[in-house]
Amino acid sequence: MSSRASFIFMFLFSFLTSFRASAQDHGYIYHFCGNTTSYSANSTYFTNLKILLSSLSSGNASYSTGFQNATVGQAPNRVTGLFLCRGDVSQEACSDCVSFSVKDILTKCPNQSDATIYYNRCMLRYSDRYIFSNLTLSGEFLWYNGYSIGYNYEDQFEKLVLTTMIEAALEAANSSRYFCERNAKWKEYENLYVLVQCTPDLTRQDCLFCLQKSINLLPFKSKGARLLFPSCNSRYELFEFYNETDVKTPPLAASTPPVSSAPRPSKGGNSSVVVIAILVAIIIAFVVSIAGYCFLAKRKKKNSDNKPDFYGDDITTIESLQLDYRTIQAATNDYSENNKIGQGGFGEVYKGTFSNGTEVAVKRLPKSSGQGETEFKNEVVVVAKLQHRNLKRLYIPMDDLVYMKST
Repeated sequence: MSSRASFIFMFLFSFLTSFRASAQDHGYIYHFCGNTTSYSANSTYFTNLKILLSSLSSGNASYSTGFQNATVGQAPNRVTGLFLCRGDVSQEACSDCVSFSVKDILTKCPNQSDATIYYNRCMLRYSDRYIFSNLTLSGEFLWYNGYSIGYNYEDQFEKLVLTTMIEAALEAANSSRYFCERNAKWKEYENLYVLVQCTPDLTRQDCLFCLQKSINLLPFKSKGARLLFPSCNSRYELFEFYNETDVKTPPLAASTPPVSSAPRPSKGGNSSVVVIAILVAIIIAFVVSIAGYCFLAKRKKKNSDNKPDFYGDDITTIESLQLDYRTIQAATNDYSENNKIGQGGFGEVYKGTFSNGTEVAVKRLPKSSGQGETEFKNEVVVVAKLQHRNLKRLYIPMDDLVYMKST
């Protein structure tokens, strides 16, 4: 083979290899062509779309923040679009993924006026509708690992994944980038890794709602799964799939508590222990009339010394979620070691049973918790209505979790 032929061969081989590596690095996952409305190649809409995609992939785009949206044109030919890069990828990786996606989306959704495309590192979408600050739950994609966690470990694994993902969702919704990654110890040589993220144009409440929907659809019996919405995404794995060096994460949390634990509070120290119980409403509608309200108020006052109020779905104040210390102490058998079922990043979790037979899991905030009381109470109220298919109702403070198990 001549030297010229060898040079040409090596050049073509290098080019094809680099192209393939580029496509694999971005990790195409799924695309969704949102409607049947199409445009022609010489239309004003297509001209505006090309300008939009060029703007999103330009050197002046907000790759450092990992998110940007843009609008081009006026109705009926207006185009709105955005990109979202995974919160742990570098600015360069974000730029490369977006630059690749603006070309790929036109190939996978040709002449379509609404499209979304997902990769491991970024997501790109555009539409003839106004999509900014609007929660979008259509065009979703669910993937899960074909390997089961094992029948004997399903309940324990589900509790760990659910707790870790809910805590990550709360932290993400309270961060400026709407992103969080967390890890927790699963077995001696195996850890759980989770990641959640929303588009930053959402409100905090919409972000939490979107993540709750996403987490609710995940199958927790698999060794890994992800759910992608245009507005948010969630994922868990038993291997480290994100880059911890680019994002500050909480320390590793243990799935089971150590042998030694914090001492039980003394009888005189009850006021120093904050216990927020997560209660489930037994789906009984409140009587809206004044007479009905007065009747319920009198009954609650009469029985307040004997048992907690499990009825009602109107969560507007922290007081409606708070139980007295003795009720929780009795339910958990005075926080017995035999009732201890786990430990998250912010406290120990105990199994409890109320006098009516309802089972609950109670997490105790440690005395060293530095969270402000006002912030803590606000968090409980804001996210009080998050639900999972295996839980009747979740009431979740910012850095704590107590939930009621379905029976």
